[in-house]
Amino acid sequence: MVDRAYALYRLGSAVTRGLPAPLVDAVGEVASRSAARAGGERRFLVERNLRRVLGPDVPQRRIDRLVGDTFADYVRYYTESARLPDMSVEEIDAGFTYEGVGNIDRAVASGIGPILVLPHLGGWEWAGFWLTLVPRYQVTVVVEPLQPPELHDWFVRFREQLGMNVVPLGPDAAAETVRAIKAGHVVCLLSDRAVGGASVEVDFFGETTRLPAGPATLALRTGCHLLPTGVYHADHGTHAIVRPDVAYERQGPRLRDDITALTQLLAREMEWLIRQAPEQWHLMQPNWPSDHEALAGLG
Repeated sequence: MVDRAYALYRLGSAVTRGLPAPLVDAVGEVASRSAARAGGERRFLVERNLRRVLGPDVPQRRIDRLVGDTFADYVRYYTESARLPDMSVEEIDAGFTYEGVGNIDRAVASGIGPILVLPHLGGWEWAGFWLTLVPRYQVTVVVEPLQPPELHDWFVRFREQLGMNVVPLGPDAAAETVRAIKAGHVVCLLSDRAVGGASVEVDFFGETTRLPAGPATLALRTGCHLLPTGVYHADHGTHAIVRPDVAYERQGPRLRDDITALTQLLAREMEWLIRQAPEQWHLMQPNWPSDHEALAGLG
């Protein structure tokens, strides 16, 4: 039997690619605003995250508006991503603006591929596709396993269709990623949520949580550049900000202490990137210990 979630993603992709973009966008806007008003765990967590970014004193009416914006932006991410395989190189390039891409160019020119450290912001698929098509870099992405397996395989095929090399998160991910870095690939790691594998405790938006140890570990072991990167939906396309390399040198004999210190620096960079457009932060899962406690209280 075909899983319902998998079937819905396939249907949504086909509809998005088959109908006029203005119609799909209008329907998506209505559906996303309705979902935001309906409440539920995702709406609850989006509101908590917005208050983490903006502070506790923001009026509720502004938070409500921004929650709606977050759901609308999330739908925009999926609809625009679904259209990418049908777009020309010229269209992809015309719809993409950027700051700091020279940081990627310099890193690749050094012979060691950089790691782009990304939060779940805006439209990162567009940026990855642009990297493969315009500067024609090899792009490797590490992805978390999704359930059911059919849905995971569908997303892998989709990203491979965009020219990306996909590494599933798992026992072999570190070795495959090191090979990609040494081969000069641009490696993209979503790093604002610990999903699996090693993680370290840091302060993130004023509250203790765990973030992935992978970016810092790989950088300390390979010497690659760590480039915090945010990709945002703009009025007429997608805009990326690539921050300078987060330089760090080993401080002591314990590698884990250095990994923690470097991950804390990356957390600060991601905070800055998220603050540029908090309504585009698509983190809709519990990410702090207090989130789990708050969700338990909802029941």
